[in-house]
Amino acid sequence: MGLTLTKMVQMDNNKPREDRAKKMMLWFGMISLTMSFLGITSGYIVSKERPDWLTDFQIPQAFYISLVVILLSSITFYLAKKYVIAQQRKKGMVFLIFTFLLGVTFIVFQFKGFSEIISSGYFFTGSESTITTSFIYLVVLLHLTHMLAALISVIVVIYNHYKQRYTIGNTVGIEIAATFWHFVDVLWIYLFLFFYFVR
Repeated sequence: MGLTLTKMVQMDNNKPREDRAKKMMLWFGMISLTMSFLGITSGYIVSKERPDWLTDFQIPQAFYISLVVILLSSITFYLAKKYVIAQQRKKGMVFLIFTFLLGVTFIVFQFKGFSEIISSGYFFTGSESTITTSFIYLVVLLHLTHMLAALISVIVVIYNHYKQRYTIGNTVGIEIAATFWHFVDVLWIYLFLFFYFVR
């Protein structure tokens, strides 16, 4: 019995350290991703000097809608985290589901944006592609892979919340998922504004 109590105390003492380590790993990952996207968008700026660069490219309307959707999803995830931490389980679950649905909607509109680009006659590769649209396809697809990872994290959070695994002082899982979600959202806002102003 004494040994069991000692182990429990040790686990409790190690938990804050483990939680900090998890958060630090997430931040290192996000910083690395930020550097990667900054590198790609820098390449986009350099490529603007090419003679075959499209100067009249218009951002698809679907990308404007996806911008609104992803902003709404950040709000719903903020509220979900707030209610989960406050142990208001039903409200937390409602906003988690809303966040997931908005994430799926965002992906749908991203592919609609691709359809708009294709209907304008521009493809990812081949004779009907341009360096401008190829860059846009590449950047958006890379962002979508991270959005899918964020959606998977929401599914994990929904499952853990359903299993009542988030208790007072034990909410690092949803905190990490929310931070990553907001990061992915801010990343899309940056990319959208970049493509809007850098033509």
